[in-house]
Amino acid sequence: MDTTQPSVRSYSPANPNGPFPYSSADMTPMDPGNDAAFYGPPRFVTHIDNNAIAKLKGYYDAELPRKGTILDFCSSWISHYPPDVFNLAKKRDEHQSKSEAQPGQATVGTTGSEDLIVLGTGMNQAELKANPILWQFSVQDLNTDPEVHLPAEQGLQLDASTCVVSIDYLTKPVDVLSSIRQQTKQGGTVHLAISNRCFPTKVVGRWLKIDEQERLEMVGDYLHWAGWKEIEIVDVVKAGFFTDPLWVVRAKKL
Repeated sequence: MDTTQPSVRSYSPANPNGPFPYSSADMTPMDPGNDAAFYGPPRFVTHIDNNAIAKLKGYYDAELPRKGTILDFCSSWISHYPPDVFNLAKKRDEHQSKSEAQPGQATVGTTGSEDLIVLGTGMNQAELKANPILWQFSVQDLNTDPEVHLPAEQGLQLDASTCVVSIDYLTKPVDVLSSIRQQTKQGGTVHLAISNRCFPTKVVGRWLKIDEQERLEMVGDYLHWAGWKEIEIVDVVKAGFFTDPLWVVRAKKL
């Protein structure tokens, strides 16, 4: 069994007091067309290999809270959360049928201070509906509207947020991450998982022109300019010939 612990390094912006360092062209995908049409057909597949999934679960097991509220944004039919988090999370069918919530709609039922709930936002209703850990979900195109509308009662604050191999598709990532930070408790965290797989026509333009380390720094820049603090880069799975690499760029609200 591989018991290697992920290595962690601090991120520092090259020009912390300067303007956002990326141009409109940098943030425009090769195919800037209708994302709703592109993501319309459900894809019940995983986008990283089994080894990376197992390592991500191990990372989440160490980092995610056991009570409070977690947001999985750019979510899908599976969130790769570990068994402990999955078993503790209140399930949607405990209080409602598996239906889509309208952004801002009050959650049906109540949650207590010791409860753990997981909310989801994503592009495909069928995929989100199939995700068994989501307490409630909403379909939202964050490239059209980067203000994240939590599918729960107003005033709910997040303890943690996750995003798996999707931050590279966001054309307004600073706006999205700023919105999430504003809805996060003091001390809350965000965890952005990154690999080297992608839909090449839909990632932002600069992504395919730079190497993996530059991509990690770019995501760190997103978090910095969105106001997050204590930004770190975690090497979860080292790059290799036969396995998918995996990193997490994470930060905290202070």
